[in-house]
Amino acid sequence: METEPVDFRTAFRGTFSGILRWEQLDAFWDCLRNDAAGNWYLYAVGEEPPTETVSEAEVVRFIDEVDELLRREHAEDYCGVVYVDDVSVPGFVKIFDPNNLGVSCGYSDNPPLPGWILSKLQPVDLQAPMPQPGNRRRWWQRLFAS
Repeated sequence: METEPVDFRTAFRGTFSGILRWEQLDAFWDCLRNDAAGNWYLYAVGEEPPTETVSEAEVVRFIDEVDELLRREHAEDYCGVVYVDDVSVPGFVKIFDPNNLGVSCGYSDNPPLPGWILSKLQPVDLQAPMPQPGNRRRWWQRLFAS
């Protein structure tokens, strides 16, 4: 019996586990680096969704840069801003912007959108209610400047 392919929006609304401790995030990043060549899309919510996957080097660079940003701007003794569909075999990762958390955990009729998504499914426009702040757009553009 074949399973129906999952589309991006269905996967986005799926079940995710939060990475609560910084040590867990370190281990998760290592897992993701080992699968960096696995056809990943990088999507900054509020920007145009990507139409092509990125290189292994771009995935690793993104991990390094977003890890630095999270540790600098989420000055807590816990992580709690990275959510993944499967910690050991990830296919979809949501990373929330520490400066736009709203109600990212618990229940909300209008939960905030993540700032960034890594996905093996091609993203579709999530229609962020507001564009990314200028500093986040510059960070994203600098990350992938040629």
